Amino acid sequence: MIVSRRLPQCSIMYAIKELYYTIQGEGYHTGRPAVFCRFSGCNLWTGLEKDRENAICKFCDTNFWGTDGLNGGKYTLEALVQMIKSVHPNGQEIFVVFTGGEPALQLDEPLVSALHDIGAILSIETNGTLSLPDGLDWITVSPKANTEILVTKGNELKLVFPQIENQPQQYEDLDFEHLYLQPMDGLTVEESTKRCIQYCKENPQWKLSLQTHKILGIL
Repeated sequence: MIVSRRLPQCSIMYAIKELYYTIQGEGYHTGRPAVFCRFSGCNLWTGLEKDRENAICKFCDTNFWGTDGLNGGKYTLEALVQMIKSVHPNGQEIFVVFTGGEPALQLDEPLVSALHDIGAILSIETNGTLSLPDGLDWITVSPKANTEILVTKGNELKLVFPQIENQPQQYEDLDFEHLYLQPMDGLTVEESTKRCIQYCKENPQWKLSLQTHKILGIL
């Protein structure tokens, strides 16, 4: 028998840029239906173009500033859980991808616990510079140059390639099940893809990750 219980009271408000049901487009779970919950804010860049030149991560291609995206807004714990449930078509095996910006700035154990209570499977895509709450089911770290990686263990490490300051061999001794190279997006994406393919062929511990959602035009 399933016993419903009231969610814990929490005064925290979560700032969400956008939240929607889609298909995971990259990494290990490529092709898997998922609820994407994009938190607003990042610790490596403001998200404003005027600040990009001074950002730690200058190549970010994601709009994470503000709360004006699809289903964006400020949510209580209970409201956010309900929204995640509502965008899923049948409520079965809700696979949630927490992303950003940097989701570790806001994601906490009460939210993880509340979503586990409804049977959700929880994944995070993080830059690895902040500690993570306990209980996450899948951890993806995408390291950025000139940062200190605190999350040195997880399921997959996904490195944008090539970067002059950030080389794959720097991360090969970390404790991750899967190592992925993902081509740098932008004007040089074709050349970056060729270099990723060549590197993976020469270093088979690395696998190729493509942003298939962009290739296929999926939200």
